[in-house]
Amino acid sequence: MRSFSLILKQFSRSVLLIAGFAFWSLSNAYAQTDAAKGEAIFKSKCTTCHKIESRLIGPALGPQLTEETDDKYLIQWIQNNQALIAAKNPKALKIYNEYNQSGMTVFADLSDADVGNIITYVRNTWKEDQAKPAAGAAAPDAKVESGPSDMVVFGLIGIIVIAFIVILVLNRVVGSLERILLKNKDLVIEDEVTADGAVAVDAKKEFIAKILKNKKLVFFILVAGTVAMCSWGWVSLWNTNVHQGYQPVQPIKYSHELHAGIMKIDCQYCHSGAYKSKNASIPSLNVCMNCHKVVKTESEEIHKIYDALGYDPKTQKYDSTQAKPIQWVRIHNLPDLAYFNHSQHVKVGGIKCQQCHGPVQEMKEVYQYSPLTMKWCIQCHKRTEVNGKGNAYYDSILAAHDKIKKGEKVTAAVLGGIECGKCHY
Repeated sequence: MRSFSLILKQFSRSVLLIAGFAFWSLSNAYAQTDAAKGEAIFKSKCTTCHKIESRLIGPALGPQLTEETDDKYLIQWIQNNQALIAAKNPKALKIYNEYNQSGMTVFADLSDADVGNIITYVRNTWKEDQAKPAAGAAAPDAKVESGPSDMVVFGLIGIIVIAFIVILVLNRVVGSLERILLKNKDLVIEDEVTADGAVAVDAKKEFIAKILKNKKLVFFILVAGTVAMCSWGWVSLWNTNVHQGYQPVQPIKYSHELHAGIMKIDCQYCHSGAYKSKNASIPSLNVCMNCHKVVKTESEEIHKIYDALGYDPKTQKYDSTQAKPIQWVRIHNLPDLAYFNHSQHVKVGGIKCQQCHGPVQEMKEVYQYSPLTMKWCIQCHKRTEVNGKGNAYYDSILAAHDKIKKGEKVTAAVLGGIECGKCHY
């Protein structure tokens, strides 16, 4: 009977232990499920204004929700922050005033459990991020490579010096042996001085003298050299100030392949002047900020834009005293004697940017694709067919041609001679 009771106790302990493990597993699974639900809700409703690790439009939620332990207040704030502000809640008023009284979206559709799941997900993600080693930090047991020791470096230098000395000595020995062999064979040694002080005749010099006596060969060499020099001079002069392939390093690494190619952003979103003025214009940095106030804010290249504008991403405020222009390097540059109007080609002619600038949508760094010479422009004008249908610019020209055919009077004004741009460009 006693042994039976012992067996029963051991069995009950085993059952309790198994039940404890099952409860622990279920609780972990429940926590994971909550975090997973919170992640889904966070990505669908919160990512427009918030990041976990850094400030966006709103504060960085990781440290914010970790420092704030009053979950009841957090739930009320997320569901209806306007009600807390109206009730003069000190915590709500503090953050409301800190962010220039910008109202947060009201999420009345979220239940207490939904908000709790979001809080759990944010806190767990923030803890995991904090536990990760910093990028570029060496592991505790990792050996830091310090490069070769000084002894190895000096040893290699010593070996090189010794090898150089050995080569010199061997060359002297080989030279001496060659001279001995030549003397034994009664051959003339180069640059050997005779008994009366005269230098022996050099075979190479004698060969050159024979060539110089051949007038036909000398004439041919002179003619060939003259032709080669003239050709070289002609090509050099023809390519003067032609910068095809020019690709300078810009102060900011801007990829046209990413923006115009992958993201399909229209060229004229940034270069708006191409459609309405002579110059395509360099886009203002404020155009960049339309996206990069919230996109890729951690990028070093984007921070160069922030520095140029005097913009602080933490406070989201501009300081004009810290602003400074970015020194872009011009790529396409025509001489002052040439007049080129972008709008006349882009708007009137309907020419695509790629026809002159090449496949910009494939360029990580822009370079001058076309030579932009007068010959190149004339060839383009000869082969480009003009489409005057529905084009107001060509309507007046076609109408003038019709008048000429009918024998009517055509003045310069009819051909656009009184337009401002004809003289004032």
